[in-house]
Amino acid sequence: MKTTTIHPSALVSPEAQLGEGVQIDAFAIVEGNVEIGAETHIHSHAMIRSGARIGSHCDIHPGAVIAGIPQDLKFKGEETFVYIGDYTTIREYATVNRGTASRGYTKIGSYNLIMAYSHIAHDCILHDHVIIGNASQIAGEVEIDNYAILSGSVLVHQFGRISQHVMIQGGSRVTKDIPPYTLIGRDPIVYCGINIVGLRRRGFTNEQIFHINDVYRTLYQRGLNNTAAIATIEEELPESPERDLILDFIRSSERGIVRGGME
Repeated sequence: MKTTTIHPSALVSPEAQLGEGVQIDAFAIVEGNVEIGAETHIHSHAMIRSGARIGSHCDIHPGAVIAGIPQDLKFKGEETFVYIGDYTTIREYATVNRGTASRGYTKIGSYNLIMAYSHIAHDCILHDHVIIGNASQIAGEVEIDNYAILSGSVLVHQFGRISQHVMIQGGSRVTKDIPPYTLIGRDPIVYCGINIVGLRRRGFTNEQIFHINDVYRTLYQRGLNNTAAIATIEEELPESPERDLILDFIRSSERGIVRGGME
């Protein structure tokens, strides 16, 4: 059993609930109404504000602020939360804001890496194994699915959706929904192909990758609108979890998906 250690210069509310083996370094601040899981490390000058619920084995680096008040005028001081899963790293000066009455919480899953100077706004949901590059800015109520990677200085418009196994080029401005398995780049952003390197790293077979590519070739390169492309894909390509995930994402997109590079 590891002992919880709190540096004498740290300010930790007696109302905070700390798990076994938590380490809180010099000049860190932990407010009341906070829960921190076992063996999480709160580095020097990090600030954990009221409403934070942090899992175990997390690493919160210097200057990061977790559960800051939302930068949203509809926030009226209601009790809201930030949930962070296990084994997630928040690097220097990143900020993760609490939710508003819209959802009530901001949620970051497990095994995520939020790099330095990034901002995760109110009511966002990040699933697991997500990487947010340095200085990327995620506006309110954005959802980012498993294994998505956003390179440095990416800007994501509020209410946007980024599906799983996506790779987005640094400096991109994301104003449309990003469907699964895609590689996104250029300015303004377009579909640049499928994320082959990422899919292979995740264990996708060549057959799965070829099938995904066939779906996107029909969607983006045959001159069809989305409705006609979906019908053609369903008629010509066999069912698979990958095909159905892509089609379900397109159907449920309220703001529309990113355009194709050949359009």
